[in-house]
Formats: sequence, structure tokens, C-alpha cells
Amino acid sequence: MPALLAAFGFGLLFGLGLWLSGMTDPGLVKAFLDVAGAWNPALALVMGGAIAVALPSFAWAKRHRQSLLGAPFSLPKSNRIDAKLLIGAAIFGVGWGLSGICPGPGLVLLGTAAPRALLFMAALLLGARLADFISPRDEA
Repeated sequence: MPALLAAFGFGLLFGLGLWLSGMTDPGLVKAFLDVAGAWNPALALVMGGAIAVALPSFAWAKRHRQSLLGAPFSLPKSNRIDAKLLIGAAIFGVGWGLSGICPGPGLVLLGTAAPRALLFMAALLLGARLADFISPRDEA
């Protein structure tokens, strides 16, 4: 039960942070990504804040086998950059640039039942299924 409450609390905090920062506004995200046009650098502070939180958290996770609540960590075993990673990153980037939505904000927007969010999440799920069909994941 503590793990479930922690997951709910941190998920709620994450969603509120995305909403308050403007990450759920596709127009603001597209303006941030448009570095050659009407660039809006406002989300750079959001990204900087996320990095400031993530770096020490990952450093801590590398030194421990489990979370503070006892759940095991599942960190990537490899840091190799290969064609599969680059192609996936390119597809993700194109989708983010075209829609102005990435998975985290997409989940927050899903709570509003906005048609754009429903379409985005349907495309995300379809893409995930297609990726598993094309290149099944290695079973641990």
C-alpha cells in the first residue's frame, strides 16, 4: 500500500508540474521547438529543473539496488548508441514536433478527454504495438 500511495502522489505531483509549467500546451511546446522561427525559450527553465532533479536521482539509483520503498531498480544495462536507438529517438522527435505532445503531458491531457489527447494516445499505443511487432523486446 505505501508503494501505491507513493506512486499516486508522485504521479499527481508530476502531472501538476507538467500542467503548471506549460508542458501540456502543445502551442507553447511547438514554440519552444521552433528555434529557427518564433522561438519561445520559456520551457528551457522547465527542462533545466528536470535535469537538476534527475541527475542526482540517477546517481543515487546507480549506487543502490532498490528504491526507498524496497522496489528493485530496472536501469538500462547498456549505454550503447545504436541505429535502433537513433531511429526511435528520431521518430519520437518528429512526433513531438508535429503534435507538441509527448507521453507525460499526453497522459495529463488525456484526463481532459480533449480529442487531440485521445488521438495522440491512440497513436502512441499503436506505435508501441508496431514497434514490438517489428522488433520484439529481449526478455530479461
